[in-house]
Amino acid sequence: MATPYFSPASFQFLSRLERHNQREWFHQHKDEYERHLREPFQRLIVDLQVPLAAISPHFRADPRKVGGSLFRIHRDTRYAHDKDPYKTWQGARFFHERHRQIQAPSFYVQLQPGDCFAGAGIWSPEPPTLKSLREFIADNPAAWKRATHNVDFRQRFVFWGESLKRPPRGYDPDHELIEDLKRKHFAAGREFDESLACSAELLPWLIEQYQALAPMVDYLCAARELDF
Repeated sequence: MATPYFSPASFQFLSRLERHNQREWFHQHKDEYERHLREPFQRLIVDLQVPLAAISPHFRADPRKVGGSLFRIHRDTRYAHDKDPYKTWQGARFFHERHRQIQAPSFYVQLQPGDCFAGAGIWSPEPPTLKSLREFIADNPAAWKRATHNVDFRQRFVFWGESLKRPPRGYDPDHELIEDLKRKHFAAGREFDESLACSAELLPWLIEQYQALAPMVDYLCAARELDF
C-alpha cells in the first residue's frame, strides 16, 4: 500500500519557521527540515519521474538536492526589502529539458500552511517571451481555446497573476481572446488542502492535474518552439 510523503509535522515545521525565521533556529532544527520536508519531497520527485515522462519525455523530475526540481529553502535577500533568510514554503518545479537555454513552461507543486497548490505554465515571462506568447495566441486562437477554454479546464483550474487593464499595444480590443492576451503570466493551477498533501492520494492527484494541464503546456511549448 502506498504511504504518504508528508505529514502534519511537515506543515508544523513550516509554521514554526515562519515564527522563527532566523539562521540560528533553522540550524538547530535542520534535521526536522530534512526529515519532514526535503527527504519526502525528493521521494515524491523520484516517483513522479515515470508518470511525468509518460505525459512528456521532454520534462524532468530531478531529485538532486542542488540544481534539481526542488526549490532551495534559502531566500535570495540581496535585493529584497524582506531580509528573512528562509522561505516559509517548499516547492518543486518539473522543468523542460531546454529550460536553461530558453524560457520554457514547467509543472509545479508547492506546500505551505493554508496555501498548497499545483499547476503549470510560465510565470512572469520576460518581455520577449511574453511578446512571443501573445503573438502565438493571437495567430493560433483555436488551439488555445481547445487547451484552456474547455469545460474541464475551467472547472479545475484558474489562471494566476495580474493582467493589463487595457489591451496590449497593437492588439484589437475586440479580439476573441483579448482577456488572455492581456495576461502578464501564462500559468494556471488549483489549490489543495493539507489533508490531501498528507495522504497517499497526493501522487495520483498530481499526475491527474498534470495530465489535464498538458494541452496548455504543449501549446506554450509550441509558442516557444520547444518539443513536447
